Amino acid sequence: MLSRTADSLFWFSRYIERAENTARLLEAAGRLSALPTHYAGSTNEWESALSATGALHQYYLTHEAATADDVVSFLAFDEGNPSSIKSCVQAARANARAVRTALTLETWEAINDTWLQLRRFDNRPLSRPLLNELIGFVKEASLQVDGSAYRTMLRTDNYFFMRLGTFIERADSTARILDVKYHVLLPAGERIGGGLDYIQWRSILRSVSALTSYHWVYRENVKPWLVADLLILRKEMPRSLSNCVANLVSFLDQIAVEYGQQGPAQRMARHIFARLDNARIEDVFQSGLHEFLTEFIADVNELGMTISKQYLL
Repeated sequence: MLSRTADSLFWFSRYIERAENTARLLEAAGRLSALPTHYAGSTNEWESALSATGALHQYYLTHEAATADDVVSFLAFDEGNPSSIKSCVQAARANARAVRTALTLETWEAINDTWLQLRRFDNRPLSRPLLNELIGFVKEASLQVDGSAYRTMLRTDNYFFMRLGTFIERADSTARILDVKYHVLLPAGERIGGGLDYIQWRSILRSVSALTSYHWVYRENVKPWLVADLLILRKEMPRSLSNCVANLVSFLDQIAVEYGQQGPAQRMARHIFARLDNARIEDVFQSGLHEFLTEFIADVNELGMTISKQYLL
């Protein structure tokens, strides 16, 4: 496979995953903003959504305050924001179009239809019902693209590079959501485990479709350390850090078998997974959740760059 083909497939899936993650963050912010003030807290939930997408600095270059309308517009349709839903879908389609012959008809139609249908939301004031419709559309479109690839593509390097992009992006997003929750959403002086904290942790579980899974696994009320355990260490949870890295190890190993050679990307992925596999949530909190997540985000970004150097340049 040409490196530029692998690169387009890798970024095609990354952008689709990023669009869905941005939609989920908007959903979580919308839920918190709808709560009464004494439940929603004194922090700005829209600013926390910007922080979780890594777009906070860029937003304040052109805006003075993080208001609901401005943040929704910035994260949904601002073409100057590379992480906006519109920018991600456009970039995903452009990458898919560049490697059209490497995709099945069903996968191409799924992303092309998403791009065409997204335009019906553009240049319209996003009322709360319309925002909810947009969020639902993006999540469903991501499932269609992901499902069409899963059901129709051959298990060759084309498919493997797509899955690498998905799990790199998903791991980064889950870690950022957790980190922002712990340092931005909870107002200063609020007791960890209090009523406000409980509602906010539930909102985070909802944002990654993990609330039902949480109750299946733990069968008790939402507690911060158990939420962190679910989203960091539980390999059976599809969006957990451990599950994402396990998939990265698996697909990198399959690429190595396909090409007959391993390299630094395989070794780095196994190192990250070993760190997660040997961790206990008590130790993570004792050493500092923020520090743990910051190191993980840096490791995942470095892994992404290593994959690029090894295969995509």
